[in-house]
Amino acid sequence: MSLASKFRINTEETFPQLTKAPIVEAVIEVRAQAKMTWDEPLITKQLQIELPDYPNVQSKSEFTSELKVRIGIGEKTEGEILDMGWKGLRFESADKLHIAQFNRDSFLFSRLQPYNSWKQFCDEGLRLWQLHMNLAKPTEIQRMGLRFINRMELSLDEQMASYLQILPQKPHGLDLPIGSFFHHEVLGVPGYPYAINTRRTIQPPDKATDRKIGLILDIDVFTTQTFEPKAEIIERYLAEMRWLKNKVFYGNITQKAKEKFK
Repeated sequence: MSLASKFRINTEETFPQLTKAPIVEAVIEVRAQAKMTWDEPLITKQLQIELPDYPNVQSKSEFTSELKVRIGIGEKTEGEILDMGWKGLRFESADKLHIAQFNRDSFLFSRLQPYNSWKQFCDEGLRLWQLHMNLAKPTEIQRMGLRFINRMELSLDEQMASYLQILPQKPHGLDLPIGSFFHHEVLGVPGYPYAINTRRTIQPPDKATDRKIGLILDIDVFTTQTFEPKAEIIERYLAEMRWLKNKVFYGNITQKAKEKFK
């Protein structure tokens, strides 16, 4: 039996409810080219009418660099910054916990700490995406991703093993302390159009802010398989991505971590 036939996503599966989840940012990203004219005054006016609860607005332009190589003895390579024009708008909610970016080639929604619930996060993301759809009218989605960045603080007397089940390994025969680490893996999902980027790393303490050592568990579930921007497809993909994200998260943390964040 193949891996694809064995593996099944079960969006009905339940997971422990963590009232103190270590999520510092949750993100929905959709990459899709606008098919309507991406006009700054029109887009700005329409979104400001629709989003009175997002009063902080920034306009964004896009720039790229171009190298010019001259052939000949003594000639220099020159760099030039090219203005690619207006890219889109960044909206921030009054409480500074929600950020929405409406760009000519993408949409992004972020919820910052404290994270409340999947329903609240997903419902708001879908509401804002629908506004983007109405304005940009993309005909296909090139990439969609769901990313959760978790930060777990360690006190001076705590070990990484108290929180993470998968730990950095020391070279055999060289028992030295681990000062820092960065581990990145990409998992395929047989039978589904998804992949999972998982990053585990450590942040040093910050004396200026009294921030303790932080363990970072960064989970990004995404698809690069193009699809039509239909609501039922997007909602199903988000539900399946959430299940995969949860399996990775709970498969990485210890029972002690679950109890602490409960």
